[in-house]
Amino acid sequence: MFSLFRRSQKPAAAAPPTEAELLARYRADGDVQDLGRLYEPYFHLVYGVCLRYLRTEDDAKDAVMQIFEKLVVDLRRHEVQNLSSWLHTTARNYCLMELRRRKSAPDTVEFGLPGAPGVESEAALHLVGDDDDDFPTEEHLQQLEAALARLPPEQQRCLDLFYRQQQSYQEIAAATGFDLKQVKSYLQNGKRNLKISLASHVAR
Repeated sequence: MFSLFRRSQKPAAAAPPTEAELLARYRADGDVQDLGRLYEPYFHLVYGVCLRYLRTEDDAKDAVMQIFEKLVVDLRRHEVQNLSSWLHTTARNYCLMELRRRKSAPDTVEFGLPGAPGVESEAALHLVGDDDDDFPTEEHLQQLEAALARLPPEQQRCLDLFYRQQQSYQEIAAATGFDLKQVKSYLQNGKRNLKISLASHVAR
C-alpha cells in the first residue's frame, strides 16, 4: 500500500566517456560522432594555430576542416596519449606543409607569440631557416622546443602562459604565485635567453 506513495527510482545517468575512452573507442570502431566529440573542445586551439600561420580567417577555417578530415584516418593509426599536444603539432605541421605548397613562406619563422591582453606589445621571436629556400623545417621547430626546455622552469612557465595562453601579467601572477616584478623579470630574461640559445644554434 505505502509503495504507491514512493517515488520511482530512476536509474543513475551514465557518466560521459572520458577523452581516453573516446580515443580508444574511435580507434576501435571509427565512429565519426566520437571523433566530433573529441575534436569539438579543441576547435579554438586548432583554429588559433592555423590563423597564426595562414594569417587569414578564411584560410584558417578551411584548414580546421581539412585537419578534421585528416583525423578521420590518422587517429585510427596512432595511439594518442595527449590529444591537445598532438592536435597542436598536427595543425602546425599541416600549416607548414600548406605554406610550402604555396611557395610563399617568409625568410623567418614567427613562432606565434602574440601580445597578451592587457600588456604592452612584445617583439616576436624569430628563427632564420637554413634551407635553400629558407623555409622552416621540423628540425627548426624542434630547436625552439629544445631551447625552451633549457630555460629555468620559472621562465618556461611564464613564457608559456604569456604567449601560448595569452595571459596578462596579473593572470600569470595569480596562476604561479609570483609577484608582478618577478613575472616581468622571468619574461624578460626568458626571451633574452631563448634568443641567445636560438642564435647560437643557427651560428653553428
